[in-house]
Amino acid sequence: MGVRPPSNGDDDKPDSIDFGIAAVDAHLRNSDLAFPATKDDVAAEIGHEQIPYDVHGNDVPLGEMLEEADRNRFRSRQELLNALHEPFEEYRQQHSNGVVQQVRSMLPF
Repeated sequence: MGVRPPSNGDDDKPDSIDFGIAAVDAHLRNSDLAFPATKDDVAAEIGHEQIPYDVHGNDVPLGEMLEEADRNRFRSRQELLNALHEPFEEYRQQHSNGVVQQVRSMLPF
């Protein structure tokens, strides 16, 4: 997922904030990991990375999310991202600060 931060009134194009599997994808693209890969392969390459799980920058180690994935082997980057989607969603919901926080996380500002 990615969300644009609020505009500060200037004409510069704002950067987006990547979190969840979008942030994982960014780390994968910058890694030397080759597919097919196992959980152990992914953990060895980028498992130590802190991955933001919400728009506020709260993060979790990727290794912790890998433990929750329902697969041990991934044929492609997309298959890995698909397997991590649900663990990230569950983690975000469990670690939110209530209804207001959940609504704010869905808004683009």
